[in-house]
Amino acid sequence: MTHSIDLRTSGLLGVGQDAVAMLRNAMLQDMGGNAAGYLQQAGYAGGDAVYDAFARWLADQRLPAPESLDVPAFAAHASRFFADLGWGSVEFSGGAKVATLDSRDWVEATGSPDLGYPGCHVGTGLLAAFFGRLADQPLAVMEVECRSAGASRCRFLLGSAEEMQRVWEGMAEGSSYEELIG
Repeated sequence: MTHSIDLRTSGLLGVGQDAVAMLRNAMLQDMGGNAAGYLQQAGYAGGDAVYDAFARWLADQRLPAPESLDVPAFAAHASRFFADLGWGSVEFSGGAKVATLDSRDWVEATGSPDLGYPGCHVGTGLLAAFFGRLADQPLAVMEVECRSAGASRCRFLLGSAEEMQRVWEGMAEGSSYEELIG
């Protein structure tokens, strides 16, 4: 059974998927690498509204609050919610210090299939805010695979800022993220 999301009361805005891709592409063209930070900030600014909409979406279905769901139930409901919002389907895997979120159809990866590097910057900010609310502490998100860079999926790593810094530095020294997150 599909449950709709009332955009008028959710703090969310319906906008065409091509608009996000166009904005990203234009900013990257005009600003280069500096665009990533602004796009991440924009995503982060919207993360609270997405989390609140998710909580209301669950309540409308008479389901527990996000923080009360066990991991498998949370993963299933969040995947359906993100797909219903138009971001794409997601799969979660937990780890001791780093969790992964994979999507084979993350909407932000459209528009530039040849970026050469991960480019879902709005998504990284959005996911950091969303999962930070769930964890009740700041989280960092790093995209390590992206369909815009030729990968078959977009893969996001979620963890503490310190852990993501450790992974980033290890990758800069030549280690794979898989080795670094165990």
